[in-house]
Amino acid sequence: MANQTSAPVQGSSAIDRFFKITERGSTVGREVRGGLVTFFAMSYIIVLNPLIIGTVPDGTGAFLGGGDAPNLGMVAAATALVAGVVTIAMGVFANFPLALAAGLGLNAVVAYSIASLPDVTWADAMGLVVIEGVIILVLVLTGFREAVFNAVPLELKTAISVGIGLFIALIGFVNAGFVVPGEGTPLALGYLGTWPILVFVVGLLLVIILFVRKVRGAMFIAIATATVLAVILENTLNIGAKQPDGSNPNGFNLNAPTYDGVATVPDFGLLGQFSLLGSFESIAFVTVILLVFSLLIADFFDTMGTMVAVGSEAGLLDAKGNPPKTRAILVVDSLAAVAGGVGSVSSNTAYVESTSGVGDGARTGLASVVTGLAFLAATFLSPLVGLVPYEAAAPALVFVGYLMMMQVASISWKNVEIAIPAFLTIVVMPFTYSIADGIGAGFIAFVVIKLALGKIRQIHWLMWVAAAMFVVYFLLEPLESLIGG
Repeated sequence: MANQTSAPVQGSSAIDRFFKITERGSTVGREVRGGLVTFFAMSYIIVLNPLIIGTVPDGTGAFLGGGDAPNLGMVAAATALVAGVVTIAMGVFANFPLALAAGLGLNAVVAYSIASLPDVTWADAMGLVVIEGVIILVLVLTGFREAVFNAVPLELKTAISVGIGLFIALIGFVNAGFVVPGEGTPLALGYLGTWPILVFVVGLLLVIILFVRKVRGAMFIAIATATVLAVILENTLNIGAKQPDGSNPNGFNLNAPTYDGVATVPDFGLLGQFSLLGSFESIAFVTVILLVFSLLIADFFDTMGTMVAVGSEAGLLDAKGNPPKTRAILVVDSLAAVAGGVGSVSSNTAYVESTSGVGDGARTGLASVVTGLAFLAATFLSPLVGLVPYEAAAPALVFVGYLMMMQVASISWKNVEIAIPAFLTIVVMPFTYSIADGIGAGFIAFVVIKLALGKIRQIHWLMWVAAAMFVVYFLLEPLESLIGG
């Protein structure tokens, strides 16, 4: 884990001084490049979020935005707009290279576990997202969320960062189709005889070669080169995209790199379509509380883990493993959750893909501003965004997994009191595809081991609280079944 120890150096420009670019050992060029790398690594959310929340009818049979058919363009425009605004806010107010957008996993909960309940509308579901965001904001302003973060042992924070590294590497392999669901096994090696896989492999080999040769901007160059290759292949071979019905299995994942013009007029009609208390009229009060709690826990701890991972990779953590302006980061993240509900695009949260931009040199909030501006431009320039397929961006995620994995050496593996919780944190994240699940497993194991050894005084009271919250979180499904029964 690298920490900033050099004496502060002030740059000459106002931008440099405001974002402390020179002081953090970076340059404006690196920040711009890192911000663009982060955008390309997570721009898939503009396409994927509409496919998750835009294609599911609510409890009344209506789709998001109203009507009896999906309006994916409207959802995509609002997704990019909200992501752009909150990411810029993160850069300006927290000066941290962390990008935010509609949270994967959270959006699925909103779509399949809330909005689809009988008589619940999409506006009701988004109202619950707003409530969840307000609660988290209150926890931040009262100091509770930051206090929980500070109570986590340093080596457990390191394990969280390493676990996220493995998690985003797995995301990269899966997004590229290099790893697929197996026959008789949870995962298996995908079919390698396709052109999209060639794009991924070329991108991954290129980023490795450029990195070991110490070429600046290795990830950005690799993404750009892989995208050019993908565009050439698509326009000469007409490969196309994989289809939801399983047809064209050898096509590009999610979107084919086709050029359909430059600009389009966005429809922001989704903004403000939420009902703050509407869900309480449709479903039982206890059920509402459990649903809000499940959203809250995932948001609460996902950001904690991502914040540590980004700060660690950027060398911005202090001796206790805390990033600068922790409270400002958490306030913006909380407001992003509220903004996601107000914008009707689901809770917005910190993205682990931010580590890809950090891996390419980003160290300040200027990178977040660049990422945010790219999202705002995407509301108008969605055809250009579609030029970058999963397979071109995924190599950056896989390689950042390696960079974050190097921190595993700083964990005391012979000390079982921390090694076992660290191990569970690291492996549960990728195995469950959830940052929150990994953190929960580690927290509970830490408390149980200390308790078993009679070292109760070594357990910070907030670790007791966090572990208890995770026990409830893991038991939510049986609790809901019990209540429903």
